[in-house]
Amino acid sequence: MQVVKYILIGIYIIVCLALIILAMIQSKEDEGASGAITGSTSNNFYEKNKGRTREGKLKKWTIILGVLFAVLTIVVSIMYLM
Repeated sequence: MQVVKYILIGIYIIVCLALIILAMIQSKEDEGASGAITGSTSNNFYEKNKGRTREGKLKKWTIILGVLFAVLTIVVSIMYLM
């Protein structure tokens, strides 16, 4: 049982570090007041294919690692209660 705890902690640390790095390298999507004044059209080619770009992939992996982080947090806490 101790080996499983150590393996889970190792995976947990790797996921934590990857999540921190991915969150830090993402660009800020907020346009601020200039986007509200000028208006942004979301019916262009870039907006339709945004998931295929680098930013889209980073966002997808950040969400996946965030969910994995939450699940591992629960699993590790249950393992330490036993």
